[in-house]
Amino acid sequence: MNKTENVLLLVGSPKGASSTSNSLGDYLISRLEQSGLTVGKEYIYKLVRKEEGQKKLLTKVEEAGLIILVFPLYVDCLPAGVIKALELIADHRKIKSHREKQGFAIIINCGFPEAQHNNTAIAICKIFSREVGFEWKGALSLGMGGAIGGRSLEERGGMVRNVIKGLDIAAQSLAE
Repeated sequence: MNKTENVLLLVGSPKGASSTSNSLGDYLISRLEQSGLTVGKEYIYKLVRKEEGQKKLLTKVEEAGLIILVFPLYVDCLPAGVIKALELIADHRKIKSHREKQGFAIIINCGFPEAQHNNTAIAICKIFSREVGFEWKGALSLGMGGAIGGRSLEERGGMVRNVIKGLDIAAQSLAE
């Protein structure tokens, strides 16, 4: 398998499988898999707590051609577990050479109606991407993420039709 066909989705919500971040990620995974990509999913908060999980995180990141980080906004920034994961990745990449360019994209959701509250966190992720040598593939920014409530996008119906359209476009672009 070509490394670029191997996608890693990192869910950065402390709520894990019951989170809006997971719902957004699951929808994107289904579209990427339809494009023929292999997608693995990991929950950051399960990985960063112990050394064994941290090693697994770093191995999964190394193996991926594209890393997609999906997380909620917490007090205008990234959740603590996501910050810890990014620090681990950055430290690891300082000591390990990387010939292949890996893509990095994010999906961020906040509870505010205005998605621009996510802008600072997006800028942080973009700088992280550049500093560790990832190729920045972009960000999807969503307001009112709490309205999804951890349910599948298909279940939420017409209320999230534009979110679905955005994720469909992103999946198509990321799969190219």
